[in-house]
Amino acid sequence: MRPEAEPIEPWRSLLRDLDGLLKGPVELRCLGGFVVTQQYGIGRETSDIDFLTIVAQSPEDDVEALAGLGSKLYRKYRLYMQHAGVATPPADYEKRLTRMFPAAAWKRLQLLALDATDLALSKLERNAERDREDFLRLARAGYIDRQVLKDRYYKELRPYLLSRISWHDKTLELWLEMAWPTA
Repeated sequence: MRPEAEPIEPWRSLLRDLDGLLKGPVELRCLGGFVVTQQYGIGRETSDIDFLTIVAQSPEDDVEALAGLGSKLYRKYRLYMQHAGVATPPADYEKRLTRMFPAAAWKRLQLLALDATDLALSKLERNAERDREDFLRLARAGYIDRQVLKDRYYKELRPYLLSRISWHDKTLELWLEMAWPTA
């Protein structure tokens, strides 16, 4: 991995300002283009930080109210934070979270990133073009192992799907073929 000690601007300033507004410790479990770009050093431009869950001690620490679309911080930086509505991570993703920006001087904020395989699997359900592109970039950069991806899908994701199981199976097979056409 190529995790940076601190995020690049304007993310650094946004996150510093958000940290200053928080009343207590806040942990965000992040995914999406921000993680692909900032944690893995590949990807695309993004104007948001998607998160699966937030662990906060104070009810006043509503990250989306403080830094979501339409907030003062959004108007200042044109960047925002949002809960990822369409994302199903593998069951044990929490065991593989990695702290982002360990040298950042934040007092209350902590960002955790999904590992690359979990990140890819969390994008499988939506299967948008940018999801496939992120997956391919991560796979081609060597962050995703084909067998680990398959094993994790069948052990930690598929058993918990509530519907469209055959669709998910086919989508995974298409993704595998895109990334490893001769395997």
